[in-house]
Amino acid sequence: MIDQPMGGPLAVPQNAPAGRTVIGDAAAVKIAAIAARAVPGVHALGAGSGRALGAIRDAVGANDLSHGVKVEVGQTQLAVDISLVASYGFALNALADAVRAAVYEALTELVGLEVIEVNVEILDVHLPLPTESKTAGRVDPTGSTQIQPMAE
Repeated sequence: MIDQPMGGPLAVPQNAPAGRTVIGDAAAVKIAAIAARAVPGVHALGAGSGRALGAIRDAVGANDLSHGVKVEVGQTQLAVDISLVASYGFALNALADAVRAAVYEALTELVGLEVIEVNVEILDVHLPLPTESKTAGRVDPTGSTQIQPMAE
């Protein structure tokens, strides 16, 4: 067994036996998803309905990293499609470029195949929850709103 530090290069013996290596789509998808999620400004991967299911999976400890990422792996090349939700306040074109660069670098380094394209689709922008003000509205039984200061 060859001991390898996490994320470091693996020393391959010169007399290693010959053989074929196949990189599965699932492996490439997970690497791409992890790289994309690590980019500041990426709120979530995938579309809204899938994110809701993802939140349920996260709650029970079964995270699906593949949501929002599609990879086509060939013998020497691969292509990636990523759909994401951006956090409000980030320049969308710059965010897409940063995601593209991070995914390209991770796949090139960890998978070793030529990445021919990384397509990024920004589906939505996540707006932060409004900050609570010093006053809160309280509705009485008649339906009118009364403004009362919040306790500090």
